[in-house]
Amino acid sequence: MIPNGLEILAVPVFVVGVILLWKGSDILVDGTSKTAMHLGISSLIISVILVGFGTSAPEFAVSVGAAAQNDPDRVGISLGNIIGSCVANLLLVLGVAAIVRPIKIKKSIIRREFPIMLGATIVLLGSSFLGLLDSYRWIGGTLFLILFASFVVYFVMCARKERDNGKKIDTGKTSKNLLFIALGIIGVVAGAWLLIESSMLIGTFFGIQPFIIAISLVAVGTSLPELVVSITAAYKNEHDIAVGNVLGSNVFNILLILGFAALFIPLHAFASLDDIIILLVVTLLMFPILITGDVISRKEGVIMLGIYSVFIWYVFSGLSFIDLYV
Repeated sequence: MIPNGLEILAVPVFVVGVILLWKGSDILVDGTSKTAMHLGISSLIISVILVGFGTSAPEFAVSVGAAAQNDPDRVGISLGNIIGSCVANLLLVLGVAAIVRPIKIKKSIIRREFPIMLGATIVLLGSSFLGLLDSYRWIGGTLFLILFASFVVYFVMCARKERDNGKKIDTGKTSKNLLFIALGIIGVVAGAWLLIESSMLIGTFFGIQPFIIAISLVAVGTSLPELVVSITAAYKNEHDIAVGNVLGSNVFNILLILGFAALFIPLHAFASLDDIIILLVVTLLMFPILITGDVISRKEGVIMLGIYSVFIWYVFSGLSFIDLYV
């Protein structure tokens, strides 16, 4: 965290963060694409597992770190960061990436990746309603981690199957390409961390509540790796990476991060059912966008950004569904 009295450092820290994000994402996309071609598997598989995990590192650090402190004042950060980040991934990240260059959608995404992400969101809602992230958090946390392990095993099996049937292309040493992936992840995570710290400083300075900071400023900050990676991938016509990165990240966020966080402290998820329902609605809204025309167009990208703007307004307005109907 930037020490008090050194707020002037927020500007250069922001600039350094942007540079790290930009260069790190460029290296990450190239390394992922070349590794996929060399191994003879789709870049979608690698982006869902490796890139999705790497770009979820900021969310993991923020949410699990806040829960591990066992501080009631920071509980809202754990859950709020994940909800806000997942919404930002779907609307902000894919929306901006589609505006940069329309994103082609493979049918396999509709059959495999999207249903898994939707299922994870439904599990989150059901668990929150039943108190599995609060009173029975050990049960809920364990369930989430078991589902996450199953998700990883499933995609490893898919990768092995594709590798058996796929054609390998010589793109250099695999170790070199994997090094690029690692360096790219380090770059985007470090850059995002610098921007997150700046956002927290700004939010604290203006006296914004922790949950509001988490679901908006911190959520956008922790989604910056996904945002920059997806934009870079879209610009380079690596559509599988642009989409797989987001879908994989959301599954990681919900199952892995909240699963771990629940083992430390009750997440007060029942009190945040409104926001979780919004996440489910946003996830369901992605289905018609993904299946129409086999592409996320620039027009749809603009619509997605419009919906995200409404979401941010809703968060800062302090309203709830009950307020809207009274």
